[in-house]
Amino acid sequence: MSIRIQSDGETVTAYLEGEIDHHAAAEMREAIDAELNGGARLLILDFRDVTFMDSSGIGLVMGRYRQIRRNEGELQVVNTSPQIYKVMRVAGLDRLAVLEKGQRKRSESDV
Repeated sequence: MSIRIQSDGETVTAYLEGEIDHHAAAEMREAIDAELNGGARLLILDFRDVTFMDSSGIGLVMGRYRQIRRNEGELQVVNTSPQIYKVMRVAGLDRLAVLEKGQRKRSESDV
């Protein structure tokens, strides 16, 4: 599990990697929440490099939704695999966040 975060004050982008289980989700939550305390209005969770996610991943997304809403902000979940997209839709996350199905190609700004 790994996380890389970019922030410009208004937007926080969290690039998630590896498996999201109970332990990994806790570490990711702490890192993301630390950045959101600055008052960001947009949180982007990038799932491009997530290889596995259990229910802890759903909890991670739902909790970050609550955090960003405290700032009257928006949550976007991008680059989900078809399987993760389906799980998120079944869980109803599409009612809380913008879900982007599929993988987008990496650009030079992503590196």
